[in-house]
Amino acid sequence: MFKLLDLPFDAAALEPHMSRDTLNTHHGKHHAAYINKTNAFLKERSNAPATLEEVVLLARRENDKKLFNNAAQAWNHGFFWHSLTPEAQGEPQGALRGAIEKAFGDLKTFGLEAKAKGEGHFASGWLWLVADRSGAAQLVDLHDADTPVADDTYTPLSVCDLWEHAYYLDYKNERGRFLDAYLNSLINWRFAERQYEAAQRGERGWTYPV
Repeated sequence: MFKLLDLPFDAAALEPHMSRDTLNTHHGKHHAAYINKTNAFLKERSNAPATLEEVVLLARRENDKKLFNNAAQAWNHGFFWHSLTPEAQGEPQGALRGAIEKAFGDLKTFGLEAKAKGEGHFASGWLWLVADRSGAAQLVDLHDADTPVADDTYTPLSVCDLWEHAYYLDYKNERGRFLDAYLNSLINWRFAERQYEAAQRGERGWTYPV
């Protein structure tokens, strides 16, 4: 049985960029519902894996869409909370900065391309900054519950939730403003740097707590 992980910050800590109301609803209701539904589906199985990552892979292999959607969304949200921080962190540093500059030219171009990709994404999904097996940084937008966990081609570095429930209370239909807040004020570059270091070692990095 999986539990709803605690937020790595107070629910009001991201204001004014993300309100307490949004966090309480997004984490306490949406994320919690995905966890509860995942647990309910797993109760019916005798072969339930021990980790959420293994559940996602099992659901993908068996084409169990209900289990996949809920387990992947549970994992994606856990990763999303760690991709955010209330601390002013400036810019990425070290090897990750080098990878971003190599892929996009400079940090400003990365931000412009990330915003454009996020705004251009139709309907629900996620905007991921990932590293491929060669260590190259890429932006990947995935629909609905899809996740890099189901594809060992990539190691996720950071993610922005593009589902409306992530931003509608604060920004209404202005997804671009939400992306600006994520890219300029909320993104946890120290977490992304640790993820990139894990990718360089051939590791997956962050895992959902058991």
